[in-house]
Amino acid sequence: MKDKLYMAIDERTGETFHGLVHPRKNLIERTGFKHVSKMYVNDNAGNTFHVGYVIGPYWFNVYEVIPMRKTA
Repeated sequence: MKDKLYMAIDERTGETFHGLVHPRKNLIERTGFKHVSKMYVNDNAGNTFHVGYVIGPYWFNVYEVIPMRKTA
């Protein structure tokens, strides 16, 4: 089975980081910052979801990249 791929988008600047296999580890390596906090969001029903990381000045939303494959 192939590893999942992720991408991260900084909320503040819109800067993107692609090709992440291990998002937390890869973002630490690419930004050079060591301190990481998890970022959460609540929905209208009161559920809490882990959606990304705060690393240095970056507030990354992390997304799983899924190839689009549609039958013709």
